[in-house]
Amino acid sequence: MARILIVDDAKFMRMTLSNILSKAGHVVIGEAENGKEAVDLNPDLVTMDITMPVLSGLDAVKEIKKEFPFATVIMCSAMGQQKMVVEAIEAGAKDFIVKPFDESRVLDAIHRALN
Repeated sequence: MARILIVDDAKFMRMTLSNILSKAGHVVIGEAENGKEAVDLNPDLVTMDITMPVLSGLDAVKEIKKEFPFATVIMCSAMGQQKMVVEAIEAGAKDFIVKPFDESRVLDAIHRALN
């Protein structure tokens, strides 16, 4: 099972993801409200919202991958953000999940990222 950092500016989204991941046996090691906090936490596996204050998810992915090349990032996006998802994948994100979260899709993305 994975040790996962959840990054989203919406507390409800962090709580929803945390519940899905914990129920599947993963350990949520922390939560962050913006990309800057995520970079500062030196993560191994991250679920990252794209649109956040202070430092966007896209910019955070770039910084995380620069400082921690082996970190795994899964982007979280609302419908209609396909262009940003493509940019995030190009910047080093491994996968993406669409909001609102579907439990099986979240767990599939985590499984793919770990293997």
